[in-house]
Amino acid sequence: MEYQTKSGFVAIVGRANVGKSSLLNAMIGEKIAIVSDKPQTTRTRITGVITRDEVQLAFIDTPGMHRPRNSLSEYMVKQVTDSVGDVDAAVLVVEAGVPLGDIESQLIKNFAQRKLPAVAVINKMDTVQDKAVILSQIAALSQMYSFDHIYPLSAKTKEGVEEFIKLLEDYAQPGPHYFENERFTDQPEKVLAAEMVREKLLRNLRDEVPHGTAVVVETMKEHTARNGEEVLDVDAIIYCERENHKGMIIGKGGATLKRIATQARGEMERFFQIQVNLKCWVKVKEDWRNREQIMRSFGYN
Repeated sequence: MEYQTKSGFVAIVGRANVGKSSLLNAMIGEKIAIVSDKPQTTRTRITGVITRDEVQLAFIDTPGMHRPRNSLSEYMVKQVTDSVGDVDAAVLVVEAGVPLGDIESQLIKNFAQRKLPAVAVINKMDTVQDKAVILSQIAALSQMYSFDHIYPLSAKTKEGVEEFIKLLEDYAQPGPHYFENERFTDQPEKVLAAEMVREKLLRNLRDEVPHGTAVVVETMKEHTARNGEEVLDVDAIIYCERENHKGMIIGKGGATLKRIATQARGEMERFFQIQVNLKCWVKVKEDWRNREQIMRSFGYN
């Protein structure tokens, strides 16, 4: 069968906090992956989809590569290694001005074992004034692997992003489009809403507390208010590992939880384009990051 369309699957990998999710969001043009300055923000594989005429690209955003410290960390690292198992190409994201290390070597070893075509992206170009630093990184990456391209860009300012997308279209193979042309992610709405709440936890809480949280959206349904407007009701449960963490999440007089919920509601309203009524509860599940049955119930399958 001769196809008039093309599809390509591309894995985005790299160490934590190099801007993988920011790059995915910049390419898709929608915020489908949460972003924070804390490591291991992304926990699962997230697929973002771009369809332009006959070419469809599916990008798989992965957790930051790191040394696992609990069952959840092991699950996250497995998401990275599994993601490069059956794709047309990989994108290794590194941060401008940051020396390469063991994590990049480990990921490149994975490429080599699979003889996987790969592109290296030097992200956060907007943070580096001395271009000699970038030239040095390009030289170092060239010695580590035979990348098809080494491409500097800035996901934050979007400089170079459009050209980078066109470059990746070359990896698309003749075949059907695996997603509807209008879709831009495979994430269910409940998961997107839960991640919006978790992002606000990451941004409003300190130290280890947000890493020990999980968010599950129990219900999500629309109803017509008395004034005739459509309202989206969202009930979310925030799970944490300790009673004292629960107190920190709620805050004095409920102030912290109210701030988190208000910020998440605003994000949901922008994304879903509807008025949102968000209710959040906080519950304790001790040491859930090492209890696989609970992890599965939270969606980490």
